[in-house]
Amino acid sequence: MKPISCILMAGWLLFTASPATAAPKNKILRETDKEFFTTEEARRIGDQLLLYQRVTGGWAKNIDMVRPLLQEEIDSLIIEKQRRDDSTIDNNATVMQMSYLARLYQATDDSRYKESFSKGLDYLLSGQYENGGWPQFWPGPTGYQVHITFNDYAITNTLNLFNDILSGEYPYNGSLVEATTAEKLKTSFAKGIECILLTQIVVDGKPTVWCQQHDRETYLPAGARTYELPSFCSQESAAIVKLLMNLPSPDERIKASVNGAMEWFAANKLTGLRLERRGTHGTDDYNTVLVEDPEAGPLWARFYDLEKCEPYVCDRDGIPRKSLEEIGRERRNGYSWYNSYPAELEPLYEEWKEKNQNDSL
Repeated sequence: MKPISCILMAGWLLFTASPATAAPKNKILRETDKEFFTTEEARRIGDQLLLYQRVTGGWAKNIDMVRPLLQEEIDSLIIEKQRRDDSTIDNNATVMQMSYLARLYQATDDSRYKESFSKGLDYLLSGQYENGGWPQFWPGPTGYQVHITFNDYAITNTLNLFNDILSGEYPYNGSLVEATTAEKLKTSFAKGIECILLTQIVVDGKPTVWCQQHDRETYLPAGARTYELPSFCSQESAAIVKLLMNLPSPDERIKASVNGAMEWFAANKLTGLRLERRGTHGTDDYNTVLVEDPEAGPLWARFYDLEKCEPYVCDRDGIPRKSLEEIGRERRNGYSWYNSYPAELEPLYEEWKEKNQNDSL
């Protein structure tokens, strides 16, 4: 493949993507059982989420918000609420808390949870760029945080939430969202889809996939942390494609986008390999390796370079390398370098093509 140029198409369209995996400590925030939300424990957790919500309306990431708090911790959180530098949609933050609070409101009719949810919506709407993208943090993002961020499903999770709200189904039904806010969400959702189309990497006139983040001015692939270089990225792109396949009545631009990405996935899958984690996590014998296995299902590297579309891994020195053995244990075992998410799209894609009368690839 030749070096990329970001040609792209214009237009919009309207409506889920793979959710980001919540940290184990916050798994209960992804609870969906209606009975649970009638319990005192559910309310205790909900009340703590209100404490953790920043004055911005958003939440910080990577914090155990479920563990019972001591009084001195509560006092500290009341002060911390004024922070404006750590609200984010990274690592499922804000969207996860809002989903929990929506369910808790439906079970309790407690207006505090509705008000918190509404502040969260205002926060999400406030962060969207005019071009339809979102930064990783706001207000006041710095460094790579300013980029249009697909990494760890930041934007796809946000758009998925908007779509769920617009569907009007539980837990987003009833009086949770005002009609005027729903209209804002429709506009925001359409702009978000437009941004996805504008950032899709095009090579020799064909749409392919996306980078984890894109420059907010040029839409070109952009780097983030030292080991997250501008690249073709399989994991986040799979979530984007799933979102696009859920749009009703896709126009030709959406069809071309989905078909191009699925063709790229087919051309760049890795076969005969299995990802294996050996030893005990947290000990010196823990290790992540790729092993030969002719029976294994397809894998994709998370990153492929933009020049030759070759898979690579990378350490904190920012130097791409071909194998896991060439990078240090910390990054080798502490990052998701390979995945099978595009394989999960294949049956959905067959149904999508049949429904939308797309030609087979």
